[in-house]
Amino acid sequence: MTIFSKKEKVALDLQAISTLISDGSILEGNLKAPAFARIDGQVNGHVTIDEGLILGERGLVAGNINTKEIVVYGIVNGDIYTTSLEIKATGKITGNIKTQNLVVENGGVYNGNLNMQQADK
Repeated sequence: MTIFSKKEKVALDLQAISTLISDGSILEGNLKAPAFARIDGQVNGHVTIDEGLILGERGLVAGNINTKEIVVYGIVNGDIYTTSLEIKATGKITGNIKTQNLVVENGGVYNGNLNMQQADK
């Protein structure tokens, strides 16, 4: 047993969600949150989440997204700026992406320009 062991990274899907836009909700305007967020409703505006974002299957963002990591099950119509992006089979993105890591499941849809760069060591 080590006293100074590294903490294992917890998957975004297992993080405690501090902000939730529920199914059926519509937010007109920009959304800014300090930790982890989940959107199952609709956001018409830019989204800035400090830690991570889960966009549920019924979630829709019409605006740009800026966050550390994002998992997309729903629809994004806008640009995404992140270090880690995962597009699930039900996910659809129309817009430009700037990321370091990208995973697209079979069935996921992406239309736009992709800019990838390696993490600074």
